[in-house]
Amino acid sequence: MVASTESRRSLLPSGGDCRRSGGAANILRKGGGDVALSPIDVLLRLIDQGYDRKAWHGPNLRGAVKLVEPAVAAWRPGPGRRTIWEIAVHAAYWKYAVRRRITGEKRGSFPFKGSNWFPRPAPGVHPDDWPAAWDADRRLLDEMHRQLRSAVADIDPARLDRPWAGSKYVPSEQILGVALHDVYHAGQIQTLKKLYGERHP
Repeated sequence: MVASTESRRSLLPSGGDCRRSGGAANILRKGGGDVALSPIDVLLRLIDQGYDRKAWHGPNLRGAVKLVEPAVAAWRPGPGRRTIWEIAVHAAYWKYAVRRRITGEKRGSFPFKGSNWFPRPAPGVHPDDWPAAWDADRRLLDEMHRQLRSAVADIDPARLDRPWAGSKYVPSEQILGVALHDVYHAGQIQTLKKLYGERHP
């Protein structure tokens, strides 16, 4: 996600009182009431709507993969193209990566070696074992979201617009980026499911 220096500094209002800003944080209300959401609450709502909460934009990421059969998840639409399964693990990885930055956890704690993209189904996994492996990776996606959400809930609001050490990005931008990332890939998965159906009538 690319943003100007100015936008990186002001993605969310600083501190806990979003009524200081006329931006999006000020118009999101708790339960339709008069109490404005804090910046942390706004980010939590956004990542939840991108992943597993009902939202106006359509299917979220968890909903997109929920009923996908292993054979569909493993289907590759063409050479060099990604499978639904790979997209799901890719999304899990970036939830992990942003959470790791928030918590200061060392690299290498993701369950699989490597980064970003992981071959799925994993080489050597027999098709008879795909259902169990696919379920395990969907549980991983759930767990990475749960851990990210916990880290976001606990972050000091004063840190939200301070760049990570050695990075030009700020936490609020990358947390928001997780929500956008989930919505983008949910749409991609919906398209792949439709394409699979057209090619396998």
